[in-house]
Amino acid sequence: MTLLNIILLAVAVGVFLKLRSVLGRRTGHERPPYDPYSDTGNAGGANPAGNDKVVTLPKRPRAPSESTSSGRTVDAAGDPFAEPFGVRNRWRGIAEDNTPLADTLSAIARLDRNFDAEAFIGGARAAYEMIVTAFAEGDRAALRPLLSAEVFGSFEAAIAEREKKDLHVEQSFIGIDKAKLATATLDGTRARLTVNFRSQLTSCTKNADGVVIEGDPVTIREVNDVWTFERDVKSRDPNWKLVATGASA
Repeated sequence: MTLLNIILLAVAVGVFLKLRSVLGRRTGHERPPYDPYSDTGNAGGANPAGNDKVVTLPKRPRAPSESTSSGRTVDAAGDPFAEPFGVRNRWRGIAEDNTPLADTLSAIARLDRNFDAEAFIGGARAAYEMIVTAFAEGDRAALRPLLSAEVFGSFEAAIAEREKKDLHVEQSFIGIDKAKLATATLDGTRARLTVNFRSQLTSCTKNADGVVIEGDPVTIREVNDVWTFERDVKSRDPNWKLVATGASA
């Protein structure tokens, strides 16, 4: 063996040992490559071997359904019995299928793919409490971004009238018992959603001497309101504004 061959052999052995130290050796106990969409041997979505650091991701959703020439609906996998993706019971708990309310909500969702009726109701509940509280406190700055120009003008006038008479409201907002979507309309891209609220609060109005002239600071009252919110669903502004208020029996 020549000197050159010996040198090349030594280099090859060195490279092999280096790779072995970096990559390690297989022992027969290595985990297979992680497939986040596989639930093999993991029934019920539980983490294998009790590893609470592994989060099982949901399965890939089916592609939107397509209609065949026969009129039947099929999904991307060719299942002729599949329901149209995201349509059946889409508004469960909010609107019954095949009603004007459900149809309008679907029309809104077609224009705004981010529209979520449940999220809207949650936002409406938060806005209701904020508006009722800000009005009682005469907080114009808090009211302005939540109201249409017309409604803000009405609220602002009432606040100014209180201030002119040196009256102030003491209110304690207890909570909302009900927030139910009642009606929905869509005019072009302008959507209007009307919500029936039932809330509880204590409220009274006092004069400059601190004397109660209206209401009761202790007695809890039930208040039923009908509020309508509006938004251009093609606008980049995601906020809905209060455009009409009323009371219900």
